[in-house]
Amino acid sequence: MDQEKLKIYEDKMNKSLAALENEYASIRAGRANPHVLDKLKVDYYGTPTPLQQVGNISVPEARMIVIQPWEKSLLKAIEKAILTSDLGINPTNDGNVVRLVFPELTEERRKELAKDVKKKGEGTKVAIRNIRRDANEAFKKMEKADEISEDDLSEAVERIQKLTDKMIDMVEKAVEVKTKEIMTV
Repeated sequence: MDQEKLKIYEDKMNKSLAALENEYASIRAGRANPHVLDKLKVDYYGTPTPLQQVGNISVPEARMIVIQPWEKSLLKAIEKAILTSDLGINPTNDGNVVRLVFPELTEERRKELAKDVKKKGEGTKVAIRNIRRDANEAFKKMEKADEISEDDLSEAVERIQKLTDKMIDMVEKAVEVKTKEIMTV
């Protein structure tokens, strides 16, 4: 069986898993995590620029992020970017740095986030199963066109199923880890 064909579908599944993990990194779980700022863009002389490129981001305490811009003139733009985002945190600006203090998450909010984590996990599982379906269809077409034998087809289907099972297990573990992180007070 052609390894390259299987590799293409394995790469697609890995990308789905990586996208999920990236999503999870931006979900805040009570502790200050600088990754919640990954998607924020700041208006830097008329150009939307990632926050990480206009200042230094640090976590001096468990529930605080400090952003020190390279230029003081960016303080207002950073504040505006945070206020217009979906972070739900009011920044404080002391003229030198912008501070973000993360409040303790309420039990209700934790449950909402856990539900969201599970929903994103389910979406990734669907994406992985769609990749499996596409792979199986591609292999069946190859068999019809006499590019591969019937034995190669059944081997390919079996291997893509094993890969799918492995990936779905990884998604379930990621959901479990993130849910536990969110529910831990």
